Amino acid sequence: MKKKKDDPIWEVVFESNTDYEAEIVRDRLDDAGLRAVIDTKRDHAFFLTVGDLARVLVLVPQEEVEAARAILSSRPVSDAELTRAALNADPDRIDDDERAPDGAGDS
Repeated sequence: MKKKKDDPIWEVVFESNTDYEAEIVRDRLDDAGLRAVIDTKRDHAFFLTVGDLARVLVLVPQEEVEAARAILSSRPVSDAELTRAALNADPDRIDDDERAPDGAGDS
């Protein structure tokens, strides 16, 4: 397969021995608007988890490496922040001050 002139040059920004960890990293970069792909050398038939055949790589285009590394080195989101974001995103959420008083609505 011949490389096209505008094909990006991909660089590794994350390495793991597990597919799921690489998928989380790829999704985090994707959510930030960066292109990211996973390249795995793992032999899934034998579940090798050591050496070069266990490597799972996350790559981004060369021009997005700096942004990707900044995202990956940023502070992780806390559980409280995740809960707050989830509640703010829920259109059916009832705030504490909107809840019916104890006993109200009971038959």
